[in-house]
Amino acid sequence: MASIFTRIINGDIPGRIIWSDERCVVMVDIRPLHPGHCLVIPKQEVDQWIDLDPELTSHLMAVAHHIGRAQKATVPCQRIGLMIAGFEVPHTHVHVVPLASMANLDFTNADGNADADELDRIADELREALRTDGHSSVV
Repeated sequence: MASIFTRIINGDIPGRIIWSDERCVVMVDIRPLHPGHCLVIPKQEVDQWIDLDPELTSHLMAVAHHIGRAQKATVPCQRIGLMIAGFEVPHTHVHVVPLASMANLDFTNADGNADADELDRIADELREALRTDGHSSVV
């Protein structure tokens, strides 16, 4: 069975995708650890990141870098965090999280009731920041 991320990538269920290229997508997390939390997800469904081709891993990190710069430009935060956990969905995904503190990396603090309008607003702001930075893979 396809992962929930594959189903979103294929358009079977909706997602707030802000970036799409030939190898990955980026979407705003619906259970953010902090406003602006995004997931960089390879289109290839691979459970553990250590099983990814190293070139794909490098591509995901480069895209995460672009997303982090857009987050820093649009979301009030001290830092941008990066994490690969892999327990939530068996499909590799890189968490790119604006941070106010280390507590923003604790999944028990995820917002399970994030406001849909707020998620849409953040997605639009991130898209605009990415376009302003000259990226053509913005959805």
